[in-house]
Amino acid sequence: MKWLILLTYLAVLAARHGLRWLNLRHLARHGATVPEGFEDAVRPEDLQKTSAYTLARSRLGLLQGLLGSALLVLFLFGGLLPHYDRWAASSGGFVLSGTLFLLGLLLIQTALDIPFSLYGTFCIEARFGFNTTTWRLWLSDLLKSTLLSLLLAGLLAAGALALVSASPDRWWLWVWALFAAVTLFLLYLSPVLIEPLFFRFEPVRREGLEEEIRRLMGRAGLKVSKVLQVDASRRSRHSNAYFTGIGRVKRIVLFDTLLEQMEPPETLAILAHEVGHWKKGHIWKRLLATEALFLAGCYVAFRLLHWPGLPELLGLEQASFCARLVLVAFLGSLAAFPLAPLSSWLSRRAEWQADRYAAELTGEPEHLASALVRLSRENLANLHPHPLYARVYYSHPPIVERVRALRRRNTSKETGR
Repeated sequence: MKWLILLTYLAVLAARHGLRWLNLRHLARHGATVPEGFEDAVRPEDLQKTSAYTLARSRLGLLQGLLGSALLVLFLFGGLLPHYDRWAASSGGFVLSGTLFLLGLLLIQTALDIPFSLYGTFCIEARFGFNTTTWRLWLSDLLKSTLLSLLLAGLLAAGALALVSASPDRWWLWVWALFAAVTLFLLYLSPVLIEPLFFRFEPVRREGLEEEIRRLMGRAGLKVSKVLQVDASRRSRHSNAYFTGIGRVKRIVLFDTLLEQMEPPETLAILAHEVGHWKKGHIWKRLLATEALFLAGCYVAFRLLHWPGLPELLGLEQASFCARLVLVAFLGSLAAFPLAPLSSWLSRRAEWQADRYAAELTGEPEHLASALVRLSRENLANLHPHPLYARVYYSHPPIVERVRALRRRNTSKETGR
């Protein structure tokens, strides 16, 4: 069984990298072609730069993925897991040893990611004109994010393991409730406590824009506590806009880079798209679906963790609770791979709905279309993804398809159809 599981993992790995290769090959064949409707905004030299950027990011991702996969195989199938498990078990009781077990894995993963983050930020992003991060700021972000992750993960792990110890027969339900409560708490807490640790927020500077945004929100029947811009340009020239928080702490946040790149009507169109996610209930539906899946996952994990034959699947004679949890998570990742296209399709469907809502709310589909064209150019987005790769991995419809759909809608509006 051990070798069958290993072969299954290698097959999944081959499928993932095969799709990546297919996407890059498709880009090499079609990347020099300017898509219809992009002629006035994208030049052939822009496409060459986009292809080079996509290739550089993909190569880095491939190297990172191969290294991570090799270490995972060594850890699970090469005999390192029992040694690590024994080290953690010698650290104390059930809760303490389990917490150290999980935090140790988090620290290892963070350390492995550091060289790839450095190369991606100071080599690739700098080469293509995106990086504005200083070494001091990068290190500050790393230290703050690592400490915050360790704190939250440590508290969650200790709390969950305490529930497992206190309620051996019902812990799956209590652990789910704990994580659900923390998720909701962080939705409220993040905008006012966590995000300001990394970014500086201030009122939108562009004259008259906040009033236009509030009028747009009024037409949509939404109230936001604040309309802010964030100093994203301290780290990167990439641009974005998003809603954050829920309830009374709901905010609109605009990257300062976005405000520099977009005309006001385009900015409003992008925000109207985000409003569409709220009005169509995508945020709550996604949250409820995630919690339902996590509840089911907790119960399945509960059953598997109490199955005596679980360690034997990887040729182990015995394993602690947390070591078994790692095995369950690994098996879960294999089972989830075939579901990736469904998850991506559901996400793309929500994006189509948000695009249509934005077109209806603003009454000008062309504004969102031109904003998407501009975003693709400024961020060097791949305009030629392979259709199969997009179906499996793209959470958003390809930019070219979105722009075409919006312009068809704009043409229909102008002709009165």
